[in-house]
Amino acid sequence: MNRVLITGGAGFIGHQLIYRFLRDTDYDVVSLDRLDTSGNLNRIKEILEDNPEWRHRFDFFWHDLKAPLNDTLQKQIGKITHIIHLAAGSHVDRSIEDPMSFVMDNVVGTTNLLLYAKELPEEELKLFINFSTDEVFGPAPEGVAYKEMDRYDSGNPYSASKAGAEEMCVAFCNTYKMPIINTHTMNVFGIRQHSEKFIPLLIKKIRDEEKVTIHSNKEKTKAGSRFYINTDDVADGVLFLLENGVVGEKYNLTGERELDNLELAKLVAKLMDRELKYEMVDFHTSRPGHDLRYALDGSKMKMMGWEPKVSVEGRLLEVIEWSLKNERWLK
Repeated sequence: MNRVLITGGAGFIGHQLIYRFLRDTDYDVVSLDRLDTSGNLNRIKEILEDNPEWRHRFDFFWHDLKAPLNDTLQKQIGKITHIIHLAAGSHVDRSIEDPMSFVMDNVVGTTNLLLYAKELPEEELKLFINFSTDEVFGPAPEGVAYKEMDRYDSGNPYSASKAGAEEMCVAFCNTYKMPIINTHTMNVFGIRQHSEKFIPLLIKKIRDEEKVTIHSNKEKTKAGSRFYINTDDVADGVLFLLENGVVGEKYNLTGERELDNLELAKLVAKLMDRELKYEMVDFHTSRPGHDLRYALDGSKMKMMGWEPKVSVEGRLLEVIEWSLKNERWLK
């Protein structure tokens, strides 16, 4: 019987992974979370209320990974065959104000999880997937999309701490021959996302006929851009890597195509059949560490046979319709 441990399971991406494992596989799922600013148990609560037949396959444990997993907790968790590590401090502004807390959360926390995984029986642990970020590569010049093994150029303490966590995973794979792979994801959107994030904020402001601020260059002529990817596509990519990923490799999980933030805002307004009121804002000068453009090359995964199955318009429409029916998540 496969049993997957998902750290940060009450988070935005983590809860969608839990849903997909329970829906699409026969895995038992264990969630480990400290329930801080990004963790919200209501996400998991709603999944299990809608699907009570899954309850016997799910366990939740509170733990802060800055501390090692003690013997009692390890016994409670029980046998684990797969680990997906999403738990992390992930707020750029807070990392600039307090870099050490991100070293503790992301570098020390990841190392504590790796030490736990190292002691699992070799015949039981099949794969450890670490979630890193596109931001480890730094800002992408126009026309450049970073491949998995390109050099790092962290633009803020958050991305540096994620790069450090990723390198610890590489080191444990090389030193202890552990079955580890790393993924890089770009800006993720989907249902039950925190309302402060750009897409739910867009939906709320367009619904309420409020002005939207668009992250732009200093001259306020060009909006920042990203390859937005839906949580369901991220989960789909993870399930694909469970079967097709190669130990020691890195993989970019990237969206269908690049959109700048003004294009995205106009697309959301169009799908909502509403007018867009917006203002271009010089975001980088006022908030250093936030880069105008990030970009990942998704060709490696595409050559292996994976890419997002639904267009970004289709995914946005799903999220808009769900959010307007579940407005408590827009508050």
